[in-house]
Amino acid sequence: MQVKLSQVVGKGYKTFWESKKRYRVLKGSRGSKKSKTTALWIIYNMMKHKESNTLVIRKVFNSLRDSCYSDLLWAIERLGVSHLWKSTKSPLELVYKPTGQKILFRGLDDPLKLTSITVEKGYLCWVWIEEAYELMSEDAFNKLDLSIRGKLPEHLWKQITFTFNPWNEKHWLKARFFDVEDEDILALTTTYKINEFLDDDDRKVFEKMKRDNPKRYRVEGEAEWGIAEGLIFENWEEKEFDYREISKRKGVVSRFGLDFGYTNDPSAFTGYLEDEKNKEIYVFDEFYKSGMLNDEIANQIKYMGYAKEEIIGDSSEQKSIEEIKRYGIRRIRPSVKGKDSVLHGIQLLQQYKIYIHPKCVNTITEFSSYIWDTKDNKALNKPVDAFNHIIDAMRYAIYKQPKKGIDVERLLKRGR
Repeated sequence: MQVKLSQVVGKGYKTFWESKKRYRVLKGSRGSKKSKTTALWIIYNMMKHKESNTLVIRKVFNSLRDSCYSDLLWAIERLGVSHLWKSTKSPLELVYKPTGQKILFRGLDDPLKLTSITVEKGYLCWVWIEEAYELMSEDAFNKLDLSIRGKLPEHLWKQITFTFNPWNEKHWLKARFFDVEDEDILALTTTYKINEFLDDDDRKVFEKMKRDNPKRYRVEGEAEWGIAEGLIFENWEEKEFDYREISKRKGVVSRFGLDFGYTNDPSAFTGYLEDEKNKEIYVFDEFYKSGMLNDEIANQIKYMGYAKEEIIGDSSEQKSIEEIKRYGIRRIRPSVKGKDSVLHGIQLLQQYKIYIHPKCVNTITEFSSYIWDTKDNKALNKPVDAFNHIIDAMRYAIYKQPKKGIDVERLLKRGR
């Protein structure tokens, strides 16, 4: 089988495609085709190199089916080899029929399943870690790295591929792979500009972002590291907890919020517990996905078991709220908004110690990246409009119209 990269994969990934270094680390902007290229590489090379097997990793197992698994199915179809592969969802895996080679899927949220990985045919030699920024602990990666061991035949090699969107500059990925010179590391940055498969409308989105929100464009368009200075929230931590036990506390209430998106921004849903007496918030669930229609949002809420809960949605989407209500989410209602409601909502959330369950990876992403806008190196009294969809949903769920004005200076200082 022959693949012409310029037709199937496109340009910009020749070095990535040919590298056999142990670590291929790919930081890319939105629309940079990094995940699709990785999926094509895996399918093509597993068919080319008999006895090879691949392990695909994300922090949370349940996020794999709609991301890496779907990308690999797309790659199989694009290469015209669907008749040679078998796909199953339980267990989640792909099997190359002629040889029995497998692509396995695991989540770091179930470490026991990572310690007992075996393949029946050949060798486990390749690992793909998608959305690698979700791995907040370098130790978690080190344990995984050590598990890929054993002697391989000469035609195979051990390789771990990382793909991720830009993260703030304090993330361990930057220091470990981008700030060093190491013959075992290939560290690349790609952007949407090398994706010749984007159409004019796709490119206009980035051009508009570049014009209207240059700070967001720097991260999402140019794939530059996000700046960790000026974080709005520093009153949070990632923590394992049993929300059922916390919900038994006297005075603890559950809150659910929904922020609408579609093409460029995701629809974001959050579920958390508020302990007002002890000033604590426990974020225990989320969904975060682009391209969702209102019936799909309603079905997702039902699937998660929250159809009977009071849910506060973005009041600027009254039509969507009414449609979701007709789809069976009877207790959804619009948020309260007013002058400076964003700042008031931020101030309210800053008054709590916020614990985020490790499975809520998008919530962790936003709290790690939501920053104040600046001008002439001075913080403004408004946040950058990025990494805020879950946070907006949290504001909707807890916000009450304040009776007094807001102390902007105090608010800015809290987030530093």
